Amino acid sequence: MRVWAGLLLLGVLISGHAQAQSPAEGNWLTQDHDGVIAIARCGPSLCGRIVGMDALRKPDGSLPRDPTGQSVCGLTILRADPSSPGVWDGHITNPKDGAIWTCRLTLAADGTLHLRGYVLVPLLGRTQVWTHYPGAPRADCAMS
Repeated sequence: MRVWAGLLLLGVLISGHAQAQSPAEGNWLTQDHDGVIAIARCGPSLCGRIVGMDALRKPDGSLPRDPTGQSVCGLTILRADPSSPGVWDGHITNPKDGAIWTCRLTLAADGTLHLRGYVLVPLLGRTQVWTHYPGAPRADCAMS
């Protein structure tokens, strides 16, 4: 009986460790401070969706739509898989035009998230530095 209890406890500890939160998870303020992206697990990958917008709003205050007609509020624009410790490789979609870029996410020692979007190879790209967003996302995607 003790063996079964020990195995059960070991299984719980292992499954809890496998589900530990990645340091890349959370709300991130984009480099231009005009958007907030919530990064969370989606299966073994990380996915990022728009949860806050400032500059993307139309002059009348309404939310823009992506090329398929969906509101960009809540739109998943990022999916990346772990490639090495602290590094994820995947794709990011530009919500303005629907263009899809290959990307690499890297956690820096200072706690910032470096997102490099590129074509073909990382050398042919551009890096944005995202910082943790201290506020809470609102249902209407307004930035608090």
